[in-house]
Amino acid sequence: MHKLIAPVAASFLLACSCLTAAQAAEIRISWWGGNSRHQATLEAIKLFEETYPDIKVKAEYAGWEGYLSRLTVQIAGGNEPDVIQTNWNWLPLFSKDGNGFYDLYKQKAVLDLQQYDPQSLSSTTVDGKLNGLPVAVTARSFYYNKKLWEEMGVSYPQSWTELMAAGKAFEAKDKEKYPLVLDYMESLTLVQSWMVQKYNIPAIDESTGKFTYTPQQWEAFFQIYKDLVDNHVFPSMRVLTSYGKTNTWEMKPWIQGKWGGVYMWNTNAVMYENNLTAPYDKLELGPFFMLPGAKDAGLFFKPTMMFSIGKSTKHPAEAAKLIDFLMNDPQGVKAMGLERGTPLSKKAYQQLSEEGVIQEDNITVAGIKSSLALPHAIRTSPYFDNPKFVELWRNTIENIDHGKLTVKEAAAQFPRNAGRILSKAVK
Repeated sequence: MHKLIAPVAASFLLACSCLTAAQAAEIRISWWGGNSRHQATLEAIKLFEETYPDIKVKAEYAGWEGYLSRLTVQIAGGNEPDVIQTNWNWLPLFSKDGNGFYDLYKQKAVLDLQQYDPQSLSSTTVDGKLNGLPVAVTARSFYYNKKLWEEMGVSYPQSWTELMAAGKAFEAKDKEKYPLVLDYMESLTLVQSWMVQKYNIPAIDESTGKFTYTPQQWEAFFQIYKDLVDNHVFPSMRVLTSYGKTNTWEMKPWIQGKWGGVYMWNTNAVMYENNLTAPYDKLELGPFFMLPGAKDAGLFFKPTMMFSIGKSTKHPAEAAKLIDFLMNDPQGVKAMGLERGTPLSKKAYQQLSEEGVIQEDNITVAGIKSSLALPHAIRTSPYFDNPKFVELWRNTIENIDHGKLTVKEAAAQFPRNAGRILSKAVK
């Protein structure tokens, strides 16, 4: 009798096992990165599957090169992964109306959205639909070469007026030395900060697809740039191009400590510091200043990257569980560490701080913490990061620096060309 029962029991267990396997949902996740990010994410996925045995996860990962083109094909074919690591400035490309990705607000019961800064969530929201959960955010801060500023006998500026004065003080001592070095993208965002502080409006109104500035404000836009250059705050484009087509952190004056700082993403500050040579090899976070009466700092906040759910997913709840595990669950947070930047999740930040992973005196951590403490309600549109718009800015300031355009001429020409770029991008 027992011999009969055993095969039956085995068959029953096998049937149950097959039934469980059949009921298990399989979801896909894709991301780009280097080997350390790959290994950390794979470890987090393993822990997720142990926690949720009814969900199987297929990992699709690669380097940066080719990631966007492959994703574009997948989305066009309705075959994109359930969970996708995405870039903030892809939102206008894939989701102009907010429907290009699954609306994460539909998974509020699963995703712990209370852990995130509301402004950061708004930056990834399109037409009221949350298109991605920002993993970390970045903003530009002032980072100064401590040794050089001490030698120049100048204190870090506490206002725009003091920044101008610092430029003149550097010039008086050594014309080859500057308080800052800014490439064209950094100068654009610094000018944008001043404009927001001055007028308390964003540059772009996404509801109309148009720039918000009046002719007088466009003139102020270019005048503040020229004032900064004329006051020797940072080298003009004419000076920078004399060093060839290379990154500012690779230029000799930076490496040798002749340029006193950067206005840079907190995530890139260490990259600049690592290229300095002794004794000018230490950067320090400087104060961020605002115009008297300004209500907003005018910071260009953007997510370093996001986790989105594909609009074609058949398993939105399971995909949301995976995202929340990676971002907020203690196991996922520990496995991921800082592989995608200093986490925006309050819970994750606290955990990694307590575990000693996040060091408060690190300039990357200090930079974003300082930025988040500033008023930053006015959102910068992803269209502001449009490559054609940025290139137009570069060409315009090069012409100003070479004396080919006056501020008034630039203020008249630029809005027409920028408006055409924006209208095509918004369509």
